[in-house]
Amino acid sequence: MNTARRPQLILGLAALLSVGVFAGIFQTTARADEIHLKDGKRLHGVIVAYEDNMFKVKTDFGYVLVEKDKIASIIPDTPAEEAGMNGAAKPAAKSESAAKASAIVNNSAARPEIPLTTAKGDVTPPPIKAVSATPKTALATPVAPPPPPKEEPPPIREEIQGNLYLNHEFLFRMYKAPSWQIIADAGQNLPNAIVAMGTSNESTLLVIGHEKSKSALEPSAQEVANKLSQVYDNYRLISERKTVLGGLPALEYKYRGMADGHDWSGTLAVVARNGDLFTVLGMTYADTDLIQIQENVIARAISSIDFNVK
Repeated sequence: MNTARRPQLILGLAALLSVGVFAGIFQTTARADEIHLKDGKRLHGVIVAYEDNMFKVKTDFGYVLVEKDKIASIIPDTPAEEAGMNGAAKPAAKSESAAKASAIVNNSAARPEIPLTTAKGDVTPPPIKAVSATPKTALATPVAPPPPPKEEPPPIREEIQGNLYLNHEFLFRMYKAPSWQIIADAGQNLPNAIVAMGTSNESTLLVIGHEKSKSALEPSAQEVANKLSQVYDNYRLISERKTVLGGLPALEYKYRGMADGHDWSGTLAVVARNGDLFTVLGMTYADTDLIQIQENVIARAISSIDFNVK
């Protein structure tokens, strides 16, 4: 599946698959601020906001959130040499934004008085009272070269038996609709994804994510659910309830929201198992005649999850 044509919604899911963790992997060729992450990856985009220790970055694929503690360095898109050619010249607004963001990263005590984005959406950042002692010219270059990229993780042991998906790595199985295909590159495009599947045109999708967590189920699930509003426009929570999936406690949220020019109907289920947190997210176009059929297929897949695989 061509990631260059993947809908913005798929990219936004990266922020949902982990509780408070994001690892950016998509890079663009357009000129933009360059964010170096501590795990060796790079993210290209414009930093437009900072709140709750999270940077909001506008990329060619949409908005993503990056934790401050995950950032190694930030390089503004205006090179240091170019900025030095005209002593009185003022760098572009997004470069100023990156410089201020870099000050926040380099000085944990630095906090902006208000978010980098104004109420009217102007990306010109307001002044930050507490800034790093590092000169601005030093912010344009990374403190140290990024670490070498990590080795690719071994493939997840999984198999398809008719309409049954089995995961031998995380010991669970579930129903897979005959029309659904496994998205082979899910682990690369969606950090912490175990498996992603859906229709060939991605009008119906189901993604399962996993991470270790010491937090209780309810606050962890609520944190994931809250992030849905950052992925969709006109997000509406339809219902939420406690339930049981595969014999384990779970919380389920049903919602509607706009993304990629479509109205989506979605179901989010968060399941806890011995320190493991599983995020099950199913969604389908709500603006087609097939909505009820696809909602039923998603419900069947989620309810069929069995964590007792040996």
